[in-house]
Amino acid sequence: MVPGEGQIMTNLRRGALEYCILALVRDGERYGLDIARELTDGVLMAGEGTLYPLLSRLRKGGLVASSWQESESGPPRRYYRLTPDGRAALDTFEKTWQPFRDAVDRVLAAGRA
Repeated sequence: MVPGEGQIMTNLRRGALEYCILALVRDGERYGLDIARELTDGVLMAGEGTLYPLLSRLRKGGLVASSWQESESGPPRRYYRLTPDGRAALDTFEKTWQPFRDAVDRVLAAGRA
């Protein structure tokens, strides 16, 4: 059976999405909905339903921390921030990602030649 575009995209997202989240909270706290808006483009994340379980897993893994803050326009909101372990994980991913991406691009280009 030949994998379809959806299955390939799911596999690619599974490996990279959590690091995209870590990158978004690298410079300060972000509200979950703001993170979702940044990632929900049909490529990185199909919908918000994926985000909150992933944020919970990152929090339980010690890569992000969260705090509740009052909102001027409704109920309190949970904000997420990078922990030192999260920063270390993101740094490691960034060091690994570019050589990996370059290798995949090189192989794909060689296959066209």
